[in-house]
Amino acid sequence: MTALAFLGSVFPVVLFNIDRYKILWTGLGGALGWLVYSLVLAGSGSAVAGSFCGAFAVNLYSEGMARVKETPASMFYVPGIFPLVPGITAYGTISLVAEGRYDAALQQGALTLGIGGGIGFGIMLSATLVRFVPLVKRRLRMTR
Repeated sequence: MTALAFLGSVFPVVLFNIDRYKILWTGLGGALGWLVYSLVLAGSGSAVAGSFCGAFAVNLYSEGMARVKETPASMFYVPGIFPLVPGITAYGTISLVAEGRYDAALQQGALTLGIGGGIGFGIMLSATLVRFVPLVKRRLRMTR
């Protein structure tokens, strides 16, 4: 599955017209996110927690690669979160609505929103930490 997550991150990059020398690195970000997601899902049983941790890891990786490759971080985290996007649960929600099974659709829809929220919060929190930690270090050095 991790290899498929790698490919799921690489193929959209071709559509985005990203430099071919960075394709490998975007794929590794997607594979890392899926690996973290899988480990957290296996340990906790929560797809929301897994998505949060996977997105957090992808964004930290993306921020690091952005500095190494001198490229915007979005070039790495946008394709990196593709494997985490809850497409199958969204499809399941719509399918349940079409079948008239509204109680199950509500439950499935809540899961879909939770996974999406976990991805968004993981990206937001890691991006904030990446900007906040150097600021704190700088201020601590100034007080010494």
